[in-house]
Amino acid sequence: MDFSKSTQRTVATHSPSSSPPRSVIVTPCAACKILRRRCVEKCILAPYFPPCDPIKFATAHRVFGASNIIKLLQDLPEKQRADAVSSMVYEANARLRDPVYGCAGTICQLQKQINLLQEQLAKSQAQLVNMQCQYTNLMAFICKEMSHPTRTISSDDQQSFHDLSDNLNSYNLQSFLDENNNNGTLWELLST
Repeated sequence: MDFSKSTQRTVATHSPSSSPPRSVIVTPCAACKILRRRCVEKCILAPYFPPCDPIKFATAHRVFGASNIIKLLQDLPEKQRADAVSSMVYEANARLRDPVYGCAGTICQLQKQINLLQEQLAKSQAQLVNMQCQYTNLMAFICKEMSHPTRTISSDDQQSFHDLSDNLNSYNLQSFLDENNNNGTLWELLST
């Protein structure tokens, strides 16, 4: 029998009773399946590339190569290997999506989104400050008009003034952003 093409390994186990040893079939890891080699008991790839997820190894193998993955894992302490495998798989996926820029292209795209959002936020804050200044000027004008002794103020005028003041005070940032946000683009960008 050719062991290099074997797809399963058999491990003999002994039970505490007097029954004969039984065999448990353990499938090879995804890496050994793809590489068509025998999966040894202490395979360095087995903990990180389970047989149920062969695409994970296939992606990393396509970009980095099996020997480079093995060398990298051997050079790292065991507690850092899982993170290294996750990073390799992520980078391999990014490289396959964008063969020229890889992860750097994704980072650049995210940075552009951040810059756009910061620009929109600055514009919204400037508009808010502008509206607050207009409110202050309006209130100063109304107070000035009310303080003129030549004009008598009726109770209807006073009620209108209080209604205007209450409406302006209840105007908040959320309603400002909702009214001035064209097609919800700011909130769509924040949610993506």
